[in-house]
Amino acid sequence: MWWMYTIVGVLALIAGVALGFFIARKYMMDYLKKNPPINENMLRVMMMQMGQKPSQKKINQMMKAMNSQMNTNDK
Repeated sequence: MWWMYTIVGVLALIAGVALGFFIARKYMMDYLKKNPPINENMLRVMMMQMGQKPSQKKINQMMKAMNSQMNTNDK
């Protein structure tokens, strides 16, 4: 009889780990979508550090490319 409890315990542990993984993954995807890791100011500073003079047009192009990359990764 004790082996049934062991099997149920192991199955519950596996289900809990799997469920926790998917919930954490969904939470992080939503968090990164709402708070992107890089913004225009950070991009401007990076370009200035690399010795480039950032124009607003170039920054907009790079942000658009990064956002489209994020959207293709979601699908």
